[in-house]
Amino acid sequence: MNRLHARRAPSSLLCLALGALVPSCEEAQAPAGIVEGTCVVPPGDTSTESLERIECTPDFQALASEPIDTTIPGARSVKLGLDRADADRLWFQNSVRFPVHYDYASTRRSGGDLPIVPSLAEFNASEYYSPDRRFVLAAVTYYEAPKIWALEISPYDTASAELITLLYRKVKAAAFFGPGLYFHPTSEAVAAEAKKLPADVPIKTTDEIFAGIDYQPLSLATSIGRLQFVTAAELAGAYVPHENIVVLDQAPNDINVVMGIVSQEFQTPLSHVNVLSQNRKTPNMGLRGAMSNPTLRALEGKPVELTVGKSAWSVREVSQAEADAFWASHKPAPVQLPALDLSVTGLVDVDEVTPEPANGATLRDAIKKSVLAFGGKAAHYSILRRTAGVPVQKAFAVPVHYYDQFMSQNGIYARLDALLADASFVADSRVRDAKLAELRAAIEAGTVDAELQALLKAKIAAEYPGRKLRFRTSTNSEDLDGFPCAGCYESHTGDPSDWNHVLRAIKKTWATVWLFRTFEERAYYGIDHKTVGMALLVHHNFPDEEANGVAVTANPFDPSGLDPAFYVNVQVGGDVEVVAPPPGIKSDQFLYFFASPNQPIAFLARSNLVPTGQSVLTTAQTYSLGVALKAIHERFSPAYGPASGNTGWYAMDVEFKFDDDEAPGQPPALYVKQARPYPGRGGQ
Repeated sequence: MNRLHARRAPSSLLCLALGALVPSCEEAQAPAGIVEGTCVVPPGDTSTESLERIECTPDFQALASEPIDTTIPGARSVKLGLDRADADRLWFQNSVRFPVHYDYASTRRSGGDLPIVPSLAEFNASEYYSPDRRFVLAAVTYYEAPKIWALEISPYDTASAELITLLYRKVKAAAFFGPGLYFHPTSEAVAAEAKKLPADVPIKTTDEIFAGIDYQPLSLATSIGRLQFVTAAELAGAYVPHENIVVLDQAPNDINVVMGIVSQEFQTPLSHVNVLSQNRKTPNMGLRGAMSNPTLRALEGKPVELTVGKSAWSVREVSQAEADAFWASHKPAPVQLPALDLSVTGLVDVDEVTPEPANGATLRDAIKKSVLAFGGKAAHYSILRRTAGVPVQKAFAVPVHYYDQFMSQNGIYARLDALLADASFVADSRVRDAKLAELRAAIEAGTVDAELQALLKAKIAAEYPGRKLRFRTSTNSEDLDGFPCAGCYESHTGDPSDWNHVLRAIKKTWATVWLFRTFEERAYYGIDHKTVGMALLVHHNFPDEEANGVAVTANPFDPSGLDPAFYVNVQVGGDVEVVAPPPGIKSDQFLYFFASPNQPIAFLARSNLVPTGQSVLTTAQTYSLGVALKAIHERFSPAYGPASGNTGWYAMDVEFKFDDDEAPGQPPALYVKQARPYPGRGGQ
């Protein structure tokens, strides 16, 4: 078991273990001062359960696994612990055989001459939170791109500076990488305690580690496409063939169906482009310097296979025959939209849009039925409105009946039939783009039925006097299994003091059914365009939001569920998009470990629109958001989560804002705007 074997260079071995096919990986060098010793684990051995010392890279790799949380890509990690009941004995555990600390401690550090390790619940309560804990638990992680060795405790661990110092010194003395070892605070709470560490415990922050990362995995998948370089500015006026994989300088807000995306500027995982990629199950990644990357540039215009993995990416040229076969086999099966229910008329208060299920029906059944008359957004909003702990504005719905009525009365369906029968429209993307613009113009010039206008005037005068109204899209072709279509449609605001302004807002919103990118998305999925219908979700408009954001009710970087957290993107004000910010603008991005007793926050990025060192949200606002996210996660579980029988990934994608419009002079309050199922990163 302890046979000696030849030492290998640490950088090349780490590259091999990560599966890193990034060209620069082979050029990695060991951090200064690190000298390897004699290995003890035989090559290829996987049976070693633990070591008390790590003297070489192969021994580290023999115990290492991918971290449970892959927030920072390109890493390998070994869990370790220090037993204070056994003279501060240190162990490095095989983190593949023993994925969590309890697995090892309860079976290898319990009984005999040692105290019995209690149940998992007791273990977690004492060993991460108690000052009198028996174990000090951590991991040492090697980050390949910045070449950093980091000692890390869990984000929710309340270990004191004294315990961290004790552990750091023990690990440093017991490992070949000790001279290059840093302590990496994994949350704001840990960072606060780290300020008390002595000078011999050097610190690396998340920002400093991220600065050395050049790869950002977003949608994990493999695809084949023709490699095309295009800027986001050029994309706004160009059509990209769906067979292409595009390399962009920055991520656009929208893109038609493509086989994959590589963006030079890093994206937020909650961007529309990324959610679209996840829905399409196509690869999406960030790569610093992508536009000039020599490996990518050498393949420009050629069919390639792109793989985006959790830790590394790869690209290879393929034959045209291989590409053709891939495109043929991966064309999605035609999606049939649920038939519209045009029988529902009148304006319906949102509380009544999706009644609670009865007579053996499920929540998912209730949502599906509601979608037929009111669309996906209104159906989900209705449930939110009746969920305790989730602040939602009052609203009403304009059923899809009135969209269908408008399209018929104004001859729009007839115009559409002519377009779909036009060979040039079908064959030429430029013709489609121009003709769809004309169709939208015809919709905006149409006449809204007088009866609907009368209903709206009465409703607005009685319940929304003096308020501008937001007319939000709610269709039967969004948030669906097989065709979620995130960001496909656009909402608009109308001012009732100018009734024509209201009518323009309604018609412009309806017209977004016929946006070019949205039309192309439906066509790729084989959807009959005339089966689409749009209801409207209507509530008063907030003119000056203090903050706006998007959140996911589970940790997208941890498909195992062992480190549950909410992932939040939030930006100050309401004018700057969180999911598609302008170039150079960053939002607050953080993991909120709401289920942990001390509810720590781990920032992944900071907004550059607030003073340095400050956050967009206060502690109280963050907590109110956490309460709402927990309630939403549990509320929709019977429709999409474990309570529905789903044993895979489950999370809700939630849009929110903070505003003081209802109570001027008071701290801005939370309002939830939308919730829908989140697809996950793929490759889960």
